Amino acid sequence: MEMFFYGFMQRAFQASLLISLIAPLLGLLLILRRQSLMADTLAHVSLAGVALGLLLSINPTWTNIFMVMVIAIVLEYLRMLYRSYSEVSIAILMSAGMALALFLMSLNQGGTTLNINQFLFGSIVTISSQQVWMLVALASIILILYALLRKAMYVMVFDEETAFTAGLPVKTMSIMFNVLTGVTIAIIMPIVGALLVSAILILPAAISMRLSKRFSSTILLGIPVALTGMLSGLFTSYEYGTPPGATITLILIAILGFVIVFQRALRLFRSSRHSLRR
Repeated sequence: MEMFFYGFMQRAFQASLLISLIAPLLGLLLILRRQSLMADTLAHVSLAGVALGLLLSINPTWTNIFMVMVIAIVLEYLRMLYRSYSEVSIAILMSAGMALALFLMSLNQGGTTLNINQFLFGSIVTISSQQVWMLVALASIILILYALLRKAMYVMVFDEETAFTAGLPVKTMSIMFNVLTGVTIAIIMPIVGALLVSAILILPAAISMRLSKRFSSTILLGIPVALTGMLSGLFTSYEYGTPPGATITLILIAILGFVIVFQRALRLFRSSRHSLRR
């Protein structure tokens, strides 16, 4: 029992650290591109990948990764097709993904419900060494690409037309970003659950945006915020048997609420001091 707990603690810390390194970066780019719901769409669509894997008796993680990579490319195509109505592509793929997932689940009733529930709500015991190594590879790829394409991505997220005029491969970069976001969701989904995986990406960036207005510092501040939410959420989930995704999300929301209230109270205090000096 002690060996299991030690192994869990070690893998939980490693997974939390790796997720915390990439979540603020991807989350900030999603927010700045006004694609926060894209993460939620890919999470819903990924359930079809899980159902496909269970139906074919293949590791659901691999079919999940394949599914989200395909959908990420389709999402970019639909976004360009409905350029003035980008939310249409999200609605189409979200409904299509859920419909496909339900259809595939209906084809294989035996033992499917339990496995699907693990992916819906997350499970502590699914943190395996394989997932940790997959996160290592994913985090390395994302951080290297960010280091190489940081300026180009900065231009693209704020003004896509200017980036295109400047000769940047906007479409390729956008597809690559969508694919990396989808793969990230597919890998961390068994840990935190499909229903709230988008919150793990968006909330740390949303919190750090309240603390900094600079691009790089927002990402750096988001890392300890995400790590705090991930570690405390996973340990609380293990201790009380609560769903990991829900626990992490509630802790991050509590941090966001504290930051907002503290900043508001600080502004009122400074305003009152300024009035008293007059």
